[in-house]
Amino acid sequence: MREEYDFSNAKRAKDVPHLSKLQAEAKDKTCVILMLDNEVLQSYRAKAEAKGLEYQTLINHTLMESMAYRPIDEASPA
Repeated sequence: MREEYDFSNAKRAKDVPHLSKLQAEAKDKTCVILMLDNEVLQSYRAKAEAKGLEYQTLINHTLMESMAYRPIDEASPA
């Protein structure tokens, strides 16, 4: 590892198109730690790979669909 690095020609993430896009997509998201059964995670990873998606995106999509079809409140069964 070098003792010093030259960042004089470095670009800001907002000036790199693919990084700028990622930043824009992440603005309305929150990072959480979620414990899932291994079987559930393996299933989502396999489905996501087949669709060319990230598994987190597929899980988020599934949760959004669930919210649209069945409102969740305190009276709803777990």
